Amino acid sequence: MQIIGVRLKKAGKILFFEPDDSELVKGDAVIVETSRGLECGTIVIEPRELPEAQNPESEPGLPLKKIHRKATEADLRKLAENQAGEKRAFDICLQKIAEHELPMKLINVEFTFDVNKIIFFFTADGRVDFRELVRDLASIFRTRIELRQVGVRDEAKLLGGMGGCGRPLCCASFLGEFIPVSIRMAKDQNLSLNPTKISGVCGRLMCCLKYENDLYCENCHAPNANVILRPKVGSRVIVADGEGKVVSENFARRNATILLDTNRIVVAGWDEILPVNEDDLEAVDESAQVEVAEPVEEPPSKPVRHERHERHERRERPEKTERPERRERPRRSESFNRRYNRNENFERTNRNERPPKPRSEKPSRRPPRRDPKK
Repeated sequence: MQIIGVRLKKAGKILFFEPDDSELVKGDAVIVETSRGLECGTIVIEPRELPEAQNPESEPGLPLKKIHRKATEADLRKLAENQAGEKRAFDICLQKIAEHELPMKLINVEFTFDVNKIIFFFTADGRVDFRELVRDLASIFRTRIELRQVGVRDEAKLLGGMGGCGRPLCCASFLGEFIPVSIRMAKDQNLSLNPTKISGVCGRLMCCLKYENDLYCENCHAPNANVILRPKVGSRVIVADGEGKVVSENFARRNATILLDTNRIVVAGWDEILPVNEDDLEAVDESAQVEVAEPVEEPPSKPVRHERHERHERRERPEKTERPERRERPRRSESFNRRYNRNENFERTNRNERPPKPRSEKPSRRPPRRDPKK
């Protein structure tokens, strides 16, 4: 099976397709079909053989598709028209955002090749109700509208810029996907743990910390994989956003809540936290928590419940001793009658025959009325 790698954007993810009968070389523009519709991309990996056992996919969850066709001059002209339409759509969307007074920042606009969908990328601090905005944009462009909220890393990738090294940003130049970076990499390379020096324009750790990390840690002592170090509550630690104090920790999620010196609260994983003092870390051995029972070679001759009964019968029991007889206590009524010289039967029979108290004898709750003349 032959596959070919196509990149839709300059630093986008590489998608794999099955080549058609035409001759394709690296750098050619082709029309491919994706989950968003028809797209125009550039070949970055020439056709190569791949064993069928690997089962490659064009996109996650989608089977391998064929290239639609090689791009013609008319396709390239239409692509240029779409790029001009993106700028116009960007200005219109900015006006509509200002009219609805939405707390969002527009980043970029993308047209699909067949203009079946228009995607607007924006950033915001929280959730934004943009339903009215979508209706206005759909009535203007007469096509499907999608608003996608992105993070600070994606914002830097879409906008581009210059890094602290004086070169264009890696994410906007050649990185197709973001790689995980931790502050442990900066410590292994003996770099300064000052957040302003190891963070990029997006405010996160620089992606280039990963490039030489394997070289520095080639001869490093590899820690035990089953032992995880967790910070203590109340200890001083260092994270990518600065230095602070551990307020709480979540053992299930392997992270801790940290109150920075700038009164900002962040949540970081245990592997992204460095202690100020080495004694503030506790070792958590996961292998000791999970015990694997060894399989029994021979089944027991008797059921477990029978063995339990046998052990219960073999247990020595103390000899039973006869309890002394309990004396019957006299009834209270008899002792009461003997003491006060009363007849219980007479009271029971004549209880209802007692004359009721006169109503006049009942004390009145109201105070006596005073004579105003006196």
